[in-house]
Amino acid sequence: MALQKIQLYDTTLRDGTQAEGVSFSAEDKVRITQKIDELGLGFVEGGWPGSNPKDMEFFEKVRGITFDNVKITAFGSTRRAGLKPEDDPNLKALLDSGVEVATIFGKSWDLHVREALKISFEENLDLISSSVCYLKERMGQVFYDAEHFFDGYNANPEYAIKTLQSAREGGADCLVLCDTNGGMLPGQVEAIVRDVISRLDGPVGIHTHNDSDLAVANSLAAVEAGVVHVQGTINGIGERCGNANLCSIIPNLQLKMGLECLPSDQLAKLREVSRYVVELANLRHNRHQPYVGNAAFAHKGGIHVNAVLKNSDTYEHIKPELVGNHQRVLVSDLSGRANILYKAKEFGIDTDSKDPVVLEILEKLKDYENKGFQYEGAEASFELLMRRAAGKEPKFFDLIGFRVIDEKRQEDEPPVAEATIMIRVGGHVEHTASVGNGPINALDNALRKALEKFFPELKDVSLLDFKVRVLTGGEGTSVSVRVLIESGDGREKWGTVGVSHNVIEASWQALVDSINYKLLREELKREGNA
Repeated sequence: MALQKIQLYDTTLRDGTQAEGVSFSAEDKVRITQKIDELGLGFVEGGWPGSNPKDMEFFEKVRGITFDNVKITAFGSTRRAGLKPEDDPNLKALLDSGVEVATIFGKSWDLHVREALKISFEENLDLISSSVCYLKERMGQVFYDAEHFFDGYNANPEYAIKTLQSAREGGADCLVLCDTNGGMLPGQVEAIVRDVISRLDGPVGIHTHNDSDLAVANSLAAVEAGVVHVQGTINGIGERCGNANLCSIIPNLQLKMGLECLPSDQLAKLREVSRYVVELANLRHNRHQPYVGNAAFAHKGGIHVNAVLKNSDTYEHIKPELVGNHQRVLVSDLSGRANILYKAKEFGIDTDSKDPVVLEILEKLKDYENKGFQYEGAEASFELLMRRAAGKEPKFFDLIGFRVIDEKRQEDEPPVAEATIMIRVGGHVEHTASVGNGPINALDNALRKALEKFFPELKDVSLLDFKVRVLTGGEGTSVSVRVLIESGDGREKWGTVGVSHNVIEASWQALVDSINYKLLREELKREGNA
């Protein structure tokens, strides 16, 4: 028996860009569309043609591109009151976009008809039916987004239903019920959807917002009630608190509810697409995001890890590979031998549970974490710690000394930072200096400058993120600080950590670990072990 097919509709490029701090260029939007096409979704809403030059540029760019799965959709509103459909610039822009699918929204809530449009209820019904009909006669598909439908239904259910009937009479291919304010509960959504489906023939869809943190739950409740078309955004980005998160909806529908959304082999691209959109939006990926986040299948407690190593089903609700993720074991003062053995295997260090090195690593780990070190976001530092305990950490350079000067010369000018450093590489001593936009940046620049003549591969390394956290246990400015650094070379990223009462010393520890890790990976590659 074939699985029920759920139609997926992505609005990342339109509704998603209304999120605070999110903006995509036309080229970004094309690249995201191609990535979503690889994932296998049915529709991508490209934007509102005529509303801004960027959206028009996108529609022009995609005209010459062939997609395997997605159909590009143009978004707009019903015609303006007082204008015939053929005279309405919004409807004309939808036709001029060159796409075969349009989505238009109209008013379902009597409050909006009275207060926003200031027209009669009958005139609003005519706006809806005539607009849909005009587009349907000229385009392949027309979806109708019933804006504020659930609020409108609660206020005046009979009129809200009439607006849907008008769209259906106009020829709408799907009636999409929108929880525009994001305030509904799953039980409410399910009951209202069931009533709509009982009264109207034809496909019904759902579009929810996350203002009550229930957008995914409300979308799934609507599917349980019978909708066959689901709208959302990648990672749930969107206005205010966001839209329904397709990265959660898709695996829930396919893996938990047995409903077909994507080809099964395409589902494994979900995490890749999630991270791709985050990168182009210039946002940080939410490590705690279900299914696709770094922490989604991460295990920290020793008892959990011991069980997972025997049978991953004990603490994982799905196989992470199904959505393109992977199992991770974290290390902390909660770790047991199982954590250490797992990480040793991951890093290619040969050991077993009876090896005294395992106990030594555990003791060092707990001692270091007691001092404020944290390795959950600094696995590169932890690998170096393990290799050090096993006597397998190579020595690339020795510090002879460094000095950092941070000088402010005038009140209205920024400080000037300069770092001087002396290191030994083999039998060679290198003494150099560099400036930076702060003491840590100056020290980083000086260290790289001294080392790059010996290790040119360090030119590829850049510092991606730098965090300083004040640790408890001290008073005022005398407290310890923890510095977490994320570095990358264009192919991979790694985290390192340092702790000290002195922020420059803590930064130095993390910087040195970052460089040593890069040099270690390069050495292992040359030896064929990485």
